[in-house]
Amino acid sequence: MTPLDDLFSTDESRAEAQLEKVVMLNPADISDFPNHPFKVKQDEAMAEMADSVKQYGVLVPALVRPKADGGYEMVAGHRRKCAATLAGITEMPCIVRNLTDDEATIIMVDSNLQRETILPSEKAFAYKMKLEAMKRQAGRPKNSAPLEPNLKGTRSNEELAANSPDSRSQIQRYIRLTELIPPVLDMVDSGKIAFRPAVELSYLSKEQQQSLYDTMECEDCTPSLAQAIKMKEFSRDGKLSAEVILSIMQEEKPNQREKPAFRDERITRLIPKSIPRGQETDFVIRALEFYNRHLQRRRDQER
Repeated sequence: MTPLDDLFSTDESRAEAQLEKVVMLNPADISDFPNHPFKVKQDEAMAEMADSVKQYGVLVPALVRPKADGGYEMVAGHRRKCAATLAGITEMPCIVRNLTDDEATIIMVDSNLQRETILPSEKAFAYKMKLEAMKRQAGRPKNSAPLEPNLKGTRSNEELAANSPDSRSQIQRYIRLTELIPPVLDMVDSGKIAFRPAVELSYLSKEQQQSLYDTMECEDCTPSLAQAIKMKEFSRDGKLSAEVILSIMQEEKPNQREKPAFRDERITRLIPKSIPRGQETDFVIRALEFYNRHLQRRRDQER
């Protein structure tokens, strides 16, 4: 049967009702996106944003979707919501849109990838979430697929790369970071471990990563790319123990080796072998000072 509302409404009014509108919602009624991979930091930038919101309000509407049990779920606008909460604002403009889980995931990731600064861990989990959502959509029958690009038959990871700032291989490397244990991933975010070594370390088991982390803490060191690759190979062969990890981490790295103070053989052959590495320059300076004093004494004697 035709609903009563449809019997007493015009085509124009029904079309208008389907248009998205901006509504004012209380931030307290909007829950965060499940497993939101992008961190909302209460730092200096957030404090400035909260001051701006307090003075001018939220100028750009957030995107939310209604929840089955009531209330709304944030899709794009987590930082605006946080700023509004800090500013004590009880209403913020929002676009309410009915979205499936996968549609919401893709929009959430795309809207946040536009940020100027993104942590490696944020990109890693964001790319993983979006790729999984795209694969699920690509596997649906054509008449139920919500996004048109998935009807083209292209592989999801290729499509992801085509619409992302990173290449397909780089995206795969980022997703590998999701296999790191939290303390090691934190070291990647803080810049203590470089990106490429971190990718190689992601192939170690959780227990091996924990052993490596304990070694890094104890020895106050981090692995180079060559060391990370070596540990990956030992792990693949089933030979990576705590002792092997310690041995690899104690190896001298090329950039840690002392460079010769002098390359001229006429100088280096006159420096005694007993002079410790790194103290050659001090030895040569003392020798020259001694020789200059000797010349000065000779000149004084000749006067």
